[in-house]
Amino acid sequence: MARTSSSKENAQALFNSLRSAYAATPVSLKIIDLYVGFAVFTALIQVVYMASVGSFPFNSFLSGVLSCVGTAVLAVCLRIQVNKENKDFKDLPPERAFADFVLCNLVLHLVIMNFLG
Repeated sequence: MARTSSSKENAQALFNSLRSAYAATPVSLKIIDLYVGFAVFTALIQVVYMASVGSFPFNSFLSGVLSCVGTAVLAVCLRIQVNKENKDFKDLPPERAFADFVLCNLVLHLVIMNFLG
Protein backbone atom coordinates (compact mmCIF):
# COMPACT_ATOMS: atom_id res chain seq x y z
CA MET A 1 0.00 0.00 0.00
CA ALA A 2 2.84 2.40 0.78
CA ARG A 3 4.29 1.77 -2.63
CA THR A 4 1.05 2.75 -4.35
CA SER A 5 0.74 5.99 -2.41
CA SER A 6 4.34 6.98 -3.09
CA SER A 7 3.94 6.37 -6.82
CA LYS A 8 0.70 8.36 -6.74
CA GLU A 9 2.48 11.21 -4.96
CA ASN A 10 5.33 11.05 -7.48
CA ALA A 11 2.83 11.20 -10.35
CA GLN A 12 1.09 14.19 -8.78
CA ALA A 13 4.40 15.94 -8.19
CA LEU A 14 5.41 15.32 -11.80
CA PHE A 15 2.06 16.61 -13.06
CA ASN A 16 2.31 19.73 -10.89
CA SER A 17 5.85 20.47 -12.05
CA LEU A 18 4.86 20.04 -15.70
CA ARG A 19 1.85 22.31 -15.22
CA SER A 20 3.91 25.02 -13.53
CA ALA A 21 6.58 24.82 -16.24
CA TYR A 22 3.94 25.03 -18.98
CA ALA A 23 2.35 28.05 -17.27
CA ALA A 24 5.60 29.93 -17.96
CA THR A 25 5.43 29.08 -21.68
CA PRO A 26 4.79 32.09 -23.95
CA VAL A 27 1.33 32.47 -25.46
CA SER A 28 2.62 32.13 -29.02
CA LEU A 29 3.98 28.66 -28.24
CA LYS A 30 0.71 27.70 -26.54
CA ILE A 31 -1.18 28.68 -29.69
CA ILE A 32 1.11 26.48 -31.79
CA ASP A 33 0.56 23.63 -29.31
CA LEU A 34 -3.19 24.07 -29.68
CA TYR A 35 -2.85 23.95 -33.46
CA VAL A 36 -0.79 20.75 -33.25
CA GLY A 37 -3.38 19.20 -30.97
CA PHE A 38 -6.17 20.15 -33.36
CA ALA A 39 -4.33 18.62 -36.33
CA VAL A 40 -3.69 15.36 -34.46
CA PHE A 41 -7.29 15.26 -33.21
CA THR A 42 -8.56 15.76 -36.76
CA ALA A 43 -6.37 12.89 -37.99
CA LEU A 44 -7.72 10.64 -35.23
CA ILE A 45 -11.30 11.55 -36.11
CA GLN A 46 -10.61 10.62 -39.74
CA VAL A 47 -9.15 7.26 -38.71
CA VAL A 48 -12.14 6.50 -36.47
CA TYR A 49 -14.51 7.49 -39.29
CA MET A 50 -12.66 5.25 -41.74
CA ALA A 51 -12.75 2.34 -39.28
CA SER A 52 -16.48 2.71 -38.67
CA VAL A 53 -17.76 3.60 -42.16
CA GLY A 54 -15.16 2.16 -44.50
CA SER A 55 -12.40 3.38 -46.73
CA PHE A 56 -13.96 3.37 -50.17
CA PRO A 57 -12.09 6.37 -51.56
CA PHE A 58 -8.83 5.26 -49.94
CA ASN A 59 -6.83 8.04 -51.62
CA SER A 60 -9.06 10.62 -49.97
CA PHE A 61 -8.63 9.03 -46.55
CA LEU A 62 -4.88 8.78 -46.98
CA SER A 63 -4.64 12.36 -48.21
CA GLY A 64 -6.65 13.69 -45.29
CA VAL A 65 -4.67 11.84 -42.65
CA LEU A 66 -1.32 12.66 -44.24
CA SER A 67 -2.34 16.30 -44.51
CA CYS A 68 -3.15 16.44 -40.80
CA VAL A 69 -0.02 14.58 -39.73
CA GLY A 70 2.21 16.60 -42.08
CA THR A 71 0.74 19.86 -40.85
CA ALA A 72 1.28 18.78 -37.24
CA VAL A 73 4.92 17.88 -37.95
CA LEU A 74 5.54 21.21 -39.66
CA ALA A 75 3.91 23.04 -36.74
CA VAL A 76 6.18 21.21 -34.29
CA CYS A 77 9.15 22.34 -36.39
CA LEU A 78 7.81 25.90 -36.24
CA ARG A 79 7.48 25.62 -32.46
CA ILE A 80 11.07 24.44 -32.16
CA GLN A 81 12.35 27.32 -34.30
CA VAL A 82 10.27 30.03 -32.60
CA ASN A 83 11.09 28.94 -29.04
CA LYS A 84 13.40 31.53 -27.50
CA GLU A 85 14.95 28.98 -25.13
CA ASN A 86 16.22 26.89 -28.04
CA LYS A 87 19.81 27.94 -28.62
CA ASP A 88 20.14 26.16 -32.00
CA PHE A 89 17.87 28.67 -33.77
CA LYS A 90 18.76 31.85 -31.88
CA ASP A 91 19.88 33.64 -35.07
CA LEU A 92 16.72 32.70 -36.99
CA PRO A 93 14.08 35.44 -36.86
CA PRO A 94 10.51 34.27 -36.12
CA GLU A 95 9.29 35.80 -39.38
CA ARG A 96 11.67 33.57 -41.34
CA ALA A 97 10.52 30.49 -39.39
CA PHE A 98 6.88 31.35 -40.12
CA ALA A 99 7.65 31.92 -43.82
CA ASP A 100 9.32 28.49 -43.95
CA PHE A 101 6.25 27.00 -42.27
CA VAL A 102 3.89 28.58 -44.79
CA LEU A 103 6.01 27.58 -47.79
CA CYS A 104 6.38 23.98 -46.59
CA ASN A 105 2.64 23.79 -45.92
CA LEU A 106 1.98 25.04 -49.43
CA VAL A 107 4.25 22.37 -50.92
CA LEU A 108 2.71 19.69 -48.67
CA HIS A 109 -0.82 20.52 -49.70
CA LEU A 110 0.09 20.77 -53.39
CA VAL A 111 1.50 17.24 -53.17
CA ILE A 112 -1.60 16.05 -51.35
CA MET A 113 -3.90 17.63 -53.94
CA ASN A 114 -1.86 15.89 -56.64
CA PHE A 115 -2.20 12.58 -54.78
CA LEU A 116 -5.99 12.95 -54.74
CA GLY A 117 -5.93 12.72 -58.51
